[in-house]
Amino acid sequence: MNKNLLHTPDGVRDIYGNECYKKIELQKRIHTVFVQYGYHDIQTPTFEFFDIFNQEKESVPSSEMYKFFDRENRTLVLRPDMTPSIARCVAKYYDSETILLRFCYQGNVFFNSNRYQGKLKEITQAGAELIQDDSYGADGEMIAMAIDCCLSAGLLEFQIEIGQVEYFKGIIEECKVGQEEQERIRILIENKNFLGLETFLANLPMEESYKELLLEFEHLYGGEEVLLKAKALTENKRANEAIERLLKVHELLKIYGMEHYISYDLGMLNLYGYYTGITFQGYTYGTGDAIVKGGRYNNLLKQFGKDAPSVGFAFCIDELLLALERQKLGITKIPDTTLILYKEQGTKTAIRLAKDLRKQQQKVELFCIQKEAMKEECIAYGKKERVKEILFIEKEEEVVAIP
Repeated sequence: MNKNLLHTPDGVRDIYGNECYKKIELQKRIHTVFVQYGYHDIQTPTFEFFDIFNQEKESVPSSEMYKFFDRENRTLVLRPDMTPSIARCVAKYYDSETILLRFCYQGNVFFNSNRYQGKLKEITQAGAELIQDDSYGADGEMIAMAIDCCLSAGLLEFQIEIGQVEYFKGIIEECKVGQEEQERIRILIENKNFLGLETFLANLPMEESYKELLLEFEHLYGGEEVLLKAKALTENKRANEAIERLLKVHELLKIYGMEHYISYDLGMLNLYGYYTGITFQGYTYGTGDAIVKGGRYNNLLKQFGKDAPSVGFAFCIDELLLALERQKLGITKIPDTTLILYKEQGTKTAIRLAKDLRKQQQKVELFCIQKEAMKEECIAYGKKERVKEILFIEKEEEVVAIP
């Protein structure tokens, strides 16, 4: 047999044994939080029409999608993002609904990208979407739920960084520069390249006061005091309304008792076109990427024919699991297992015993022993896996515990 067939393509991998158990357990913990907050499960297809994720949706570049064709030669893609799929689904099945909608999901997304060497191209996400609520209360609920998910996962130290793209949009529109210059300024601020920003601004025909204001983004990172500072820097209505909203969210998070898990970064401008208001990302030790990303996207559902403000987030389960393992906070409580080894003449006793133990919610593995060597192999397997106990049945009604 060709041994190359045993390998997976670049960017994907097998997950099995205890690691697979831990991943599923982590997903259960996060899902439990979603249910406690009143969110309802939703599932969408693994692949959809390309137009669901095309450039107008500002989700993922076309070049980073896995594309293929159906029999009618229509372009399909493996979903690179869950949110547009859910937006399509809501626009189709809840078109006339006006009541607030809460959905949660778990599934894999796919990125055909070489930008991040060593990163997985198939990623498991668990997320939630709150639809038809444009209030700051909805923003606060999503951040509080993300924090509760982190705590339920077992994290002890983590931080949720909160931004507001409307603050930057309000300021940049006053600067009266072209789209290319706006985008260059945004990228420099997002990358924290303020030396490069200073050099770039020096060559622009812009009032000095605006240049100084844009350079202040370097210092708009920290606690609640950053919001007050940002508000004092400008009289722009759009920018100040964004700060006022963040202050209200902050007060809500105080009520939740979660203010010590958050900080603010008004220079957080990634996926600038996708989001229309508050954004947030969660970080912890042991991983170089965010474990959760989210924000408000009030314009997305309009593109599917339903005008509905929305806010949501998604956890990267793979990154979260890696962080837990590296912090030695991994899920260690694997269910205790009982091995029942039996010879053919003890089949009835073995099966009845296994049924009784399983009714007690115990995990049981049955092994029919065909030869003595197999018995020794099973005992060695049990000790290696640290099972709870090993029982041996040579004939009916005779059960012996093996030490």
